[in-house]
Amino acid sequence: MSRFLLPDEAATLRFGMGLGAAARAGDVVAVEGMMGAGKTTLARGALRGLGYEGEAPSPTFPIVQYYSPPLVRLPAWHVDLYRLESAEEVAELGLEEAAAGVLLVEWPDKLDLRLLAGALRVRIEAAGEGGAARALTLGIPTAWEGRCPVS
Repeated sequence: MSRFLLPDEAATLRFGMGLGAAARAGDVVAVEGMMGAGKTTLARGALRGLGYEGEAPSPTFPIVQYYSPPLVRLPAWHVDLYRLESAEEVAELGLEEAAAGVLLVEWPDKLDLRLLAGALRVRIEAAGEGGAARALTLGIPTAWEGRCPVS
């Protein structure tokens, strides 16, 4: 496990951009943290790192936002599982297709453990009182060694 601090929202976006730039087909990035911790900000950065230049909406209500080439260099699924209540609901999303690209998943504790095998685990939490600083704890699997942007 690696732990480090990001001083502000811009640093969180930059870290996410580094993840997206390093991502390969079949990668899963599992982003954990409390509501408002910055999970979506980090995922937006990853989408930018994959080449997406538009506004990336939060997938809280649609649950899945899909991005396809040429808007991104690899197909990308940005998923927020917060509102789902059962494994059956998650299974209905068909996330197995994401093996062809990159899966960015918020609230990954609701995801089938098979999809999380080999995932880069990112835990994000507020650091300090009332500021935009974030502490990241990373679980870096073998497949991400040497690629994970630990600034």
